[in-house]
Amino acid sequence: MVWYEADVREVENRVAAVKEAKNRVVFYGSSSIRLWKTLAQDFPESKTLNIGFGGSTLAACAWFFERLVVPVAPQSLVFYAGDNDLGDGRHPQEVYLFFCAFAEKMSRLLPGVPWYFLSIKVSPARWGISKQIQETNKLIRTELASLPDCRFVDMTTPLLAADGKPRREFFENDGLHLNPVGYRAWQQALQQAKIF
Repeated sequence: MVWYEADVREVENRVAAVKEAKNRVVFYGSSSIRLWKTLAQDFPESKTLNIGFGGSTLAACAWFFERLVVPVAPQSLVFYAGDNDLGDGRHPQEVYLFFCAFAEKMSRLLPGVPWYFLSIKVSPARWGISKQIQETNKLIRTELASLPDCRFVDMTTPLLAADGKPRREFFENDGLHLNPVGYRAWQQALQQAKIF
């Protein structure tokens, strides 16, 4: 996990500069969270805090949980990760186990705090592993049904065309990261899920 150190320190410095960083709706996870630059404008009724760090895996998010999430004492947590684990060749069952480690930390260290897992998106760049993404989402969704204080939010379907393939207009040129139109689709999905 040493290769994340610079990014994690950058998040810690950013949080330290925020006045009243505690008791907010905290967005945590990989670059799909980190690059969501319009969070404050997209959810003006809520005090949001973005503590995403680039390239992070679900495993890394669990690893740095005590360091990044616990100190900000979230009012609620919106969490996205797993994309990079699968992109690195991890199997759905492995990613599911990383998720279970994360869920255990949530229940032990932040009991009673509501949290939301955003389903792993299918992107043009990772269309080749779409079956693994679907399987991972299914495993996590099933696990979440048995856990208190948390919900699975489908962020995958809003990005797909009628043929089940990702819509290019939602993604940057790299075919992996969301562009402003993609984030607008995610904003609407979260609002429809009545998280805000």
